Amino acid sequence: MSDALLVDDRDGVRLITWNRPEALNAMSMELWDGTRDALDGVAAAGVGCVVFTGTGRAFSVGQDLAEFGHPGQADASRGLRGLMRALSEIEVPLVAAVNGMAVGFGATLLPWCEIVLVSPEARLKVPFLALGVTTEAGSSASLPAVMGPQTAARFVLTGEWMPAAEIVACGLAWKVVPADELVSAALDLASTIASQPREATRATTRLLRAGRREAWLAAAEREYAEMARLAGSAENLAAIEAFFERG
Repeated sequence: MSDALLVDDRDGVRLITWNRPEALNAMSMELWDGTRDALDGVAAAGVGCVVFTGTGRAFSVGQDLAEFGHPGQADASRGLRGLMRALSEIEVPLVAAVNGMAVGFGATLLPWCEIVLVSPEARLKVPFLALGVTTEAGSSASLPAVMGPQTAARFVLTGEWMPAAEIVACGLAWKVVPADELVSAALDLASTIASQPREATRATTRLLRAGRREAWLAAAEREYAEMARLAGSAENLAAIEAFFERG
């Protein structure tokens, strides 16, 4: 693993930092698989809470489109699917410190986190339709569940940006924290959680997730099927070509 993914354990907390600022922390196969492994290693490391954040102007802008056709994407143990398996199985609370742009998976990860903090610069976008594909990470179920059905529908179907204040207002984040305090606030919160009795924390985390886990995983399976049908279509290829022409 290169320094594109930073994993730091302290006081029972694992800080996972996506560190590709020049690519706005786009999820390469290295980041997908490295983040999966960092989550899978939590129990053995005695970690009681996980914090996600990014470096630079972005939290993560989601799938690295330069690797959209990477053969690893077809492997259910790698890429998005491998990371989703790890997310669905981890038994410790997850905290997100959203430092900037969160696009695609950068946004659809958030419902899977118990607590989300955002900086004033944070903004979300899910441009799935504009790319000729559809929702991911179970977000066809998770976003309506957290944000409400109409807010989620507008967010997904228009692909418009959602600013920090609105992220909090719709329930997708807990509060806005000044940028220079964001990660330290997330770590302090995570440290408090990790200091609680571990078995009680794991049991309570399982209970908090129990009502949604199966529904969200079932949604993810439906999304995989639709994504397989839409990826590589004329609309999708034209959208990706237009993206690189703009870039």
